[in-house]
Amino acid sequence: MKAPARLQSLIDEGLIDTVVRQLMSGKEAMVFVVRNGEQTLCAKIYKEANNRSFRQAVDYTENRKVKNSRQARAMAKGTRFGRQAQEAAWQSAEVDALYRLAAAGVRVPRPYNFHEGVLLMELVTDAHGDAAPRLNDVAFTPGQALAHHATLVAEVVRMLCAGVVHGDLSEFNILLAHADGQDFTVIIDLPQAVDAAGNNHAQRMLLRDVANLRDFFGQFAPELLTTRYGPEMWSLYQAGLLSHETVLTGHFERAQTAVDMQSVLREIDDARAEDAARRLRMALA
Repeated sequence: MKAPARLQSLIDEGLIDTVVRQLMSGKEAMVFVVRNGEQTLCAKIYKEANNRSFRQAVDYTENRKVKNSRQARAMAKGTRFGRQAQEAAWQSAEVDALYRLAAAGVRVPRPYNFHEGVLLMELVTDAHGDAAPRLNDVAFTPGQALAHHATLVAEVVRMLCAGVVHGDLSEFNILLAHADGQDFTVIIDLPQAVDAAGNNHAQRMLLRDVANLRDFFGQFAPELLTTRYGPEMWSLYQAGLLSHETVLTGHFERAQTAVDMQSVLREIDDARAEDAARRLRMALA
């Protein structure tokens, strides 16, 4: 097929040879299958901010760091240069997350290059060598659902231990790949990933990510619907007790502390006394 304008520069630079076909068009990017010598890769073209249905919500961009102080000031002021810098930071966030998670042992597509808003990465394939399907296009037996759910919960733990929360994890951005005679899951679409320690919304996003996994696989294995892996792993993470070797139970009950009613009543009495004294001082003034 004819190369889109955004991919022609990669051909001119010798980074790819040909464009095979468009693989998909999503809310923040278009993905093409491309060839580079004997390799078949994915080329992910990020859409401009005004052409994306997925906006750079404050929840996701909060506390995202840029190394250049001039860029940081411009981003804070919302200048044209700042918006361009913010867009570049948004696009490079997925590249950073892919390298970080791959180093932590999380199954994500291998990144190869990032050039002018285009990410070149591994093409994840099925048993026939075709592009792997997303989970939402696959039906599972109860046993398969339990196994894949357990694997993905462990992947979320690895991500959290690496300081990353996906932020938009669901059956729509997990692929079912195949190699060496077995199926396995690969997590994709990470431009909205957030820093677990530096983003005030990280806990809510993690709980939502894990709940999405529970609800999807719970269609095939209903016993998963009562599990609470999200609150359990976040509680352990906050306490500094979470590692990739942690065995989770799926059960979590928030600690309930007994209320000291005498202390509560004393606080109320003290507040009333202070208020009465204040009123008296005002009356005598």
